[in-house]
Amino acid sequence: MKTIVIAAGYATRLYPLTENFPKPLLEIGKSTILDRLLDDIDTIPEVDGHIVVTNHKFAGIFRKWAEKRPNVTILDDGTSTNETRLGAVRDLILALETFGIDEDILVVAADNILDFSLRGFVEEFRRRGTSMIMCHHEPELCKLQRTGVIEVDESMRVLQMQEKPQAPVSHWAVPPFYIYRREDLPLIRTSIAGGCGFDAPGNLAHYLVDKTIVHAWPMPGARFDIGNLDTYEEAKRRYAAQRIAEKS
Repeated sequence: MKTIVIAAGYATRLYPLTENFPKPLLEIGKSTILDRLLDDIDTIPEVDGHIVVTNHKFAGIFRKWAEKRPNVTILDDGTSTNETRLGAVRDLILALETFGIDEDILVVAADNILDFSLRGFVEEFRRRGTSMIMCHHEPELCKLQRTGVIEVDESMRVLQMQEKPQAPVSHWAVPPFYIYRREDLPLIRTSIAGGCGFDAPGNLAHYLVDKTIVHAWPMPGARFDIGNLDTYEEAKRRYAAQRIAEKS
């Protein structure tokens, strides 16, 4: 299994902090957002390498960072501005085609911090034998209206997925973490031609649930989505307090 990290965005909501520096490499505590994610994934035996898809503007910074992580490959998608970005789905397909990937893939966004391990997600994927998406219970309607929402049956098979719905079918929201099985890669490779949206990673999950079996895994903890300067400062405060608590 390979990890494909989608990290080609420009994080305009964090300007000027990210105007010339990639959001995934911002420091949180004594680590970075992306290092925290990959440190956890490195404990999962099934995963034997990571591909980080970034843009041309930040590719050099990522390559320098990756010098200390020999199992990471950096892929430059060739774009240099937010207006010319390929979008998450196109970046994922670029990684599949560039490296001729023919195995299961763990697809993750590079700007989230998790307080639980992704090991359970991979274990559930092995048990199910189907493509998987992560989900969490979201009680607030306004937040459901800004994200992907799924309807599931009693076995957690995904029946439908909505993108930013005005009338959500459930309280199951979908964060940007997915496992796609090898057998579903042909569907991904032809998804754009089939009419799939390409800007957000959730567009692909929305496309696939009508074409293959997908199960959902309720995440067992919390995630911190760093989307703007306020949430970045909050994350730094939270993890600084956590370090103090751990030392005391």
